[in-house]
Amino acid sequence: MRVTPWSVEGEIDYNKLVREFGTMMINDELLARIKKHARYLHPLLRTGYFFSHRDLDWIIDKYEEGERFYLYTGRGPSGNIHLGHILPWIFTKYLQDTFNVNLLFQVTDDEKFLYNDDKDMDEISKYTYENILDIIAIGFRKEKTKIIVDTKHIDRLYPIAIEIAKRITFSTIKATFGFNNATNIGMILFPAIQAAPCFLPSKFEGRLVPCLIPAAIDQDPYWRITRDIATKLGYYKPAQIHSRFVPGLGMHGKMSSSIPETAIFTTDEEDKIKDKISNSFTGGQATMKLQKMLGGNPENCPVFWYLKYMFEDEKSSDDRYIKCRSGSLPCYECKHALIDKTIIFIKDFKRRREEAKNLIDEYMLE
Repeated sequence: MRVTPWSVEGEIDYNKLVREFGTMMINDELLARIKKHARYLHPLLRTGYFFSHRDLDWIIDKYEEGERFYLYTGRGPSGNIHLGHILPWIFTKYLQDTFNVNLLFQVTDDEKFLYNDDKDMDEISKYTYENILDIIAIGFRKEKTKIIVDTKHIDRLYPIAIEIAKRITFSTIKATFGFNNATNIGMILFPAIQAAPCFLPSKFEGRLVPCLIPAAIDQDPYWRITRDIATKLGYYKPAQIHSRFVPGLGMHGKMSSSIPETAIFTTDEEDKIKDKISNSFTGGQATMKLQKMLGGNPENCPVFWYLKYMFEDEKSSDDRYIKCRSGSLPCYECKHALIDKTIIFIKDFKRRREEAKNLIDEYMLE
């Protein structure tokens, strides 16, 4: 298992990650508190896709005391958007709607230029535009959402970023991210730029504003070092709620733009969706005879997890799990179900994505 903000490889032990990162598991008591304020408990919470947190209970305390928090999440535009990217965004929309709060969405085009030697700014700018269409297509509330593009809005970020940078040592950055003498100095500064939106809401409103970051747990190192210096700068520590990784259609690892055959993109055509899912790895046995004898392994099956997280209710997913384990459910049935549901989802998403082309200016931070 290898988990960094830029790479996730191997079989993920989430309990081990929680221990190593020092986060807390989301328990039933916390779920009950969220449900008290929500119209419903989102399936991504019920199924444990969002599973870990830092200070989520404190965020709810503040909300109940009348302090409305900001949401903050982001995207590094290194390629096209796939289903693994948008699941946390769908959940972020749920939080925005449930708690009626503002959202800052940071697009880190600078980081993707600095980290990737094979990408120039023209290519990254193209992905920035395309990714913004996907962000808007999620349906975030226009009047409560602002998109920040780092190179475009650096004047808003830099004054806070240098205050942060001054209080974080190079040894801390090296230990946290594994940087070395070959790392370019842009990457060394970047964590301060990524931290800046945590404190922008307090600048906007002229008061201390709580911040909640929904993101995959591989991004947690950024917020650990941000939390360490927040009070020194006179701000609240940013809180987090962490998701698991959506598996790729291959054998191990999360869905990744760098391995396109294992990812379902929001721009994929129907034939490509069918081909990718039809040829995907499953948790089934090598033959139908063995499947009936031994049963399948849904825990290691990306087809099962896509259906569970994106398309099926809890009862349907539990029924599918039992049938798979018993050996009575052939893998092709699950693949066909995922193909049908994914094609419908992507078709509707593409429609909203096209409509987003006329809305970009309304979502951008001024």
